[in-house]
Amino acid sequence: MSGRGRTGSPGGADRSGSTRRPVTRTDADRRRRELSQNYLRGQQAARQFLTAVRPAPGDLCVEVGAGEGILTARLAALFDDVVAYEIDVSLAGRLRARVANQPNVSVVLSDFLAARPPPRPFQVVGNAPFSLTAPIVEWCLRASRMSAATLITQLEYARKRTGGYGRWTHLTVSTWPQFSWQLAGTIARTEFRPVPSVDAGILRLVRRAEPLVSRARLAAYRRLVQAGFSGVGGSVQASLRRSYPPEQVAAACGDAGVDRRTVVAYVSPDQWVQIFLALDGRARRAGDHRPTGTRADPGRTARPRP
Repeated sequence: MSGRGRTGSPGGADRSGSTRRPVTRTDADRRRRELSQNYLRGQQAARQFLTAVRPAPGDLCVEVGAGEGILTARLAALFDDVVAYEIDVSLAGRLRARVANQPNVSVVLSDFLAARPPPRPFQVVGNAPFSLTAPIVEWCLRASRMSAATLITQLEYARKRTGGYGRWTHLTVSTWPQFSWQLAGTIARTEFRPVPSVDAGILRLVRRAEPLVSRARLAAYRRLVQAGFSGVGGSVQASLRRSYPPEQVAAACGDAGVDRRTVVAYVSPDQWVQIFLALDGRARRAGDHRPTGTRADPGRTARPRP
């Protein structure tokens, strides 16, 4: 779960002149360090995490980083089928032994990130290695049949993605029409072995039944968000005025409750959606489906509106 730890001190003499014995590490220690593995050690923490999981009828569960199976056995009671990914051959063997009497569990000795998403509706659940949280989340966002992901991540990561610091990231805003991001709880670092340096958060990523922006306009929404996060001008209005008429930007931001001086990161995802719907509606009524200054087609620049 956590990032890689520091290696132990080598053998040798300390400042007092005494000789220290070399630090001996087991194969399990080395694998844990290489794979950034930290495991839930208590049943109470496992139960706390699983209260955030919301199984749907017929959903398949794909577990990432199953480890020794402290979550796997319980997931088998919540879902019709569970596919548990574990990359450590030693742990996978113990996992298979633990779920041997649960026929709805399949253990896959493989890298989750290299797996193809299932062709049926599924949820992702797991104790994500801290060092691999970003690629795991990206994998989930790309999987068209994924309905939800419930992941243990660094608490800071979960807070950043869910606006916990009063700021919103580009990834959250750009995916907001299709996915909700929620911080569903926290887990103390002492509930893991080895103990990481920071607490963990329970991140819930849920696909919306109906997008807040029509599927046909999602690409246009992402272009607007990209323009806003371009960093030009500082405030969201200053950034968007480079792509949309200033008076329309001012009106759309005013309707969304965004002050003209508000910095981009402090605009909530719902406000971004409201701004887009206002600007996109005006542009489409005017017969222009693209922000000014964007490419209409390769080699040709769209003409700005008068």
